[in-house]
Amino acid sequence: MSGYKIIVMIKQVPDQGSKAGLNPDGTIDRARAKRMLNPFDRFALQAALHTKNTYGGTVTAISMGPPPAVEILLEALAHGVDQAFLLSDRRLAASDTLATAYALYKTIEYVGDYDIIYCGLQTTDGDTAQVGPQLAERLGLPQITYCEDFSVKNGKVRARRIIEGGHQEVEVKPPVLVTIANSYHPLEYKSFRGAWRVQRLQRDKEALEKIVKTVNLDDVGADPERCGLKGSPTIVAKTEKVGELGGSCTMHEGESTEHMVKEVVASGALNEFLAH
Repeated sequence: MSGYKIIVMIKQVPDQGSKAGLNPDGTIDRARAKRMLNPFDRFALQAALHTKNTYGGTVTAISMGPPPAVEILLEALAHGVDQAFLLSDRRLAASDTLATAYALYKTIEYVGDYDIIYCGLQTTDGDTAQVGPQLAERLGLPQITYCEDFSVKNGKVRARRIIEGGHQEVEVKPPVLVTIANSYHPLEYKSFRGAWRVQRLQRDKEALEKIVKTVNLDDVGADPERCGLKGSPTIVAKTEKVGELGGSCTMHEGESTEHMVKEVVASGALNEFLAH
């Protein structure tokens, strides 16, 4: 089999290095936070591009989020993705994993034919690791989770997946959904050709809209009642900001162990620690 049709699911998340803060309702203030491609999805993107470059085919990136999420789709194009779709709709706000998987499932059906779907293991803003497996169930696909390496031979995906106490070798015939572990190969640098392509597209709005398509729930045929807060049985009752731990730290170096112990005891730090 040659010319695989590959889909990679990616998400824009708040930058872990920025201070996002919380809205009055306890949700993350995404408008203030810096944005980034979900770190786990970088491994899925690398897996998709490796499959394309090694075995032939095309890669389509799909994301769900507000309009600024187009930034990560442009980033994916610069790395070598062929086309991209952004599912963006205000009615998706407050979607839990069930509603998210449903909306993305309808988007995948809208995009069309595929052989392999790659997902990151989880996202840094949710850490549930549920959307990939839920997508596989909705699409009726076999799934390979926690995949850390793979090859495609004789029309089958041969993968090594992480299990408790070791690993497992599996072989599945496409179509298949694969979630990529963060022990897989890191995402390679953007190519000059890819970066230049994105720059040209950004100067040509009409050409860009043909490559990066923004769709809504009506376009993909999704039921709004099954999306957003209405379609989410999971309710976050309360979110609190814990704050930063205070205190100070003193380093003792270059002396004997006996000397350092005496200094710690004399400082009273040990008694304070034991008191807690």
